This record gives sequence, C-alpha cells and structure tokens, in this order.
Amino acid sequence: MIGARRGSEDGFSMAFVRDETHWLFKLSPDEWIRAALGELRRAEAAYAKKNGRAGLAGARRAAGMALNGALIVEPNEAWGRSYMDHLLALKADASGMIPARVREGCALLLETPLPGGELVALRTAHADERVLEAVRDVIAHAYAVVKRSGEPS
Repeated sequence: MIGARRGSEDGFSMAFVRDETHWLFKLSPDEWIRAALGELRRAEAAYAKKNGRAGLAGARRAAGMALNGALIVEPNEAWGRSYMDHLLALKADASGMIPARVREGCALLLETPLPGGELVALRTAHADERVLEAVRDVIAHAYAVVKRSGEPS
C-alpha cells in the first residue's frame, strides 16, 4: 500500500483516508486541487504585480499541489515527494499516459529561470502568461485524473 489507497483483486480501491501526519494524505484529492487553484490565483496576482520570482514559485507549487491530488488516486513512486520531483517525473514520462501538453508544461515550469539570481532574465507579459498556461494545463490534467477516479469529495 502506498499511503491511504490500496488496489484490490477486483480492481476497486479503498476510499481516501485522511492522515494529518502524512505529507500527501493530509488533504483529499479534491482538496489538493482546490489548494492548487488558490496557489494559482496567488501566482497570477504576483505576476500582475511584476513579481516574477513569486509568480514562478507559486506556479510551480500550484502544479505540484494539483499533482498531489492525482498521486493519491493513481500512486506512482517515480513522481517522488516534492513538487519539483513531480514536475521532473512528468517532464520525462515516456509511458504515453501523460499528454504531451502536460509534459511540455512541466518542462516550461522547470526550465524557466527563477528571477533574482546573478543572471538577468528578460521577462515579458507573454512569457509570464506562458508559465501560467503551463500550470493551468498541469492542473487540468490532475483534475481530470482525480475526477475520472470517481473519488468522492
């Protein structure tokens, strides 16, 4: 068993069981999606205020939160534990189970440089919107995985 869901011989799974002490099972799949949407709103607000560092960090966190919801209903140890691990795993996925647009979105989220280092990255509103579209694609995929599972809210 990888956490609070377990496969069975007949293909059915146990319902989600909350575990406040476990990094993944402290929220239900739907709660992870809602948390991701809240983080996306904060990332959008940060970009609107021209704070690219907070915008990108929030976008990456939002994608990871949504993927936590998907990870509960479709456990995959290859995804790792952190949101950056999740993004790296989906970017490199060769199973055919992850849509190309989601893999590309993960790549963009990982490869966009975090502003504020020694290198000055020229940012544009278009580049910021590409990051936000990438995270929306990842969240939409995670939402579809969660809803397809039939896991109750």
